[in-house]
Amino acid sequence: MTESNRIEYKQQLTDDLEKEVVAFLNYPEGGLLYFGIDKAGNVVGVSDADGLQLKIKDRLKNNILPSCLGLFDIILEERNEKDVIKIMVASGPEKPYHLRKYGMSEKGTFIRTGSASEPMPAKLIEKLFAKRTRHSLGRIRSPRQDLKFEQLKIYYQESGKTLNQQFSANLGLRTEDKQYNYVGYLMADENAVSIKVAKYKGKNRVDLVENNEYGYCSLIKATNRVLDKIELENRTASHITSKKRIDTRLWNPVALREAIINSIVHTDFTREIPPKFEIFSDRIEITSAGGLPEDLSHEEFFAGFSVPRNQEIMRIFKDLELVEHLGSGVPRILESYDESCFHFSDNFLRMSFPIAEIEGEENGGQDGGQTGGQTGGSIGGSIGGQTGGQTGGQTGGQIQRLTERQQEIFDLIHRNPHITRKQISYKLGIAESAIQKHLNSLISQKIIKRVGTYKGYWKILKTNL
Repeated sequence: MTESNRIEYKQQLTDDLEKEVVAFLNYPEGGLLYFGIDKAGNVVGVSDADGLQLKIKDRLKNNILPSCLGLFDIILEERNEKDVIKIMVASGPEKPYHLRKYGMSEKGTFIRTGSASEPMPAKLIEKLFAKRTRHSLGRIRSPRQDLKFEQLKIYYQESGKTLNQQFSANLGLRTEDKQYNYVGYLMADENAVSIKVAKYKGKNRVDLVENNEYGYCSLIKATNRVLDKIELENRTASHITSKKRIDTRLWNPVALREAIINSIVHTDFTREIPPKFEIFSDRIEITSAGGLPEDLSHEEFFAGFSVPRNQEIMRIFKDLELVEHLGSGVPRILESYDESCFHFSDNFLRMSFPIAEIEGEENGGQDGGQTGGQTGGSIGGSIGGQTGGQTGGQTGGQIQRLTERQQEIFDLIHRNPHITRKQISYKLGIAESAIQKHLNSLISQKIIKRVGTYKGYWKILKTNL
């Protein structure tokens, strides 16, 4: 790749780091800034990559206004056996961004022009400032000021991070006058926001079978509860041929998770309309309030250009590894579902994913599989989707050769391969040392395998035990 309107190469860290990032923040499509690559595109690498990443994050945090936290990712890559640092910069929602040192002036405000970062004309500065989002969540005062954040602290601890006494300011949970803002309200242990997961018997909204509410708590906790609920609904059905067994999920789990997270992170909470999840007999619909962000076209949306609507929420979700990288969600969804599954309006975005066609499965198998799963174990219940509750119960019963605790751990790993030992300990309420003994047993039986270390994941080796 050569330098362009969205790509900038730097051989090493220089004084114009903030200038380049400001230019990308003010550019409608954001951009990519590389360190360790020269202007000709040759990889030269960087030394002390860890220290360099910390310096970059500190400079961007302190030297750019408005705050750009949550609008950039710093990623370490290896190219030609050399370390290269990539900074992914999203287009910011509060343009114009500028250098703190020089203020909102032509000397401190830049925009991308071709492959260069040029001073922004005064007229454009005035125009963008007039359009600046003045009603972002970070600027809206929370309806309550007696907020507590014990749930948020627990999730940070599970991710190996600790919140200090200044966490509310560092995470953007306060307004400029030090009051809790609406982001703080959403992240607090108690609030009035609830996310609904509804299930219908047919293809329309006439016959409501189940209506669950996950909320009135930290948005992080509500998100995890929605993920767990829909993961349980996303059963595995099996079709056995003379030569092999074919397992199929109702929906691609990677795409479904990305869609759920994206709908929550990008919902326009200023409208006080939380995202909604609806399961029909032939599809799942995910609806979030707010159309496309301003200046983002459909083509740019599908290409993965990122314009975070709620940068404070995005930052926290990234901290907790619910979001991997800026702009990665939609491209991952498109690997399994085409653009026709997205429906846009001025006020809403809806994603509709059809249920996978499963050869040889009768409609009654779904209810049987779910019943089998409840009585015989989640994996047995999924297999029960093929032949009904009887087979589901029998297959589920086979899994009981694991101890009850091992079965619980296996189910958690099956639902979330990236779950950590600490997270399992928290969910089951037992010591990490005991969890490790059960994990060692599952590993020795070749039921699961650990891939990678701290940032690794669990690989399931046996599903039909």
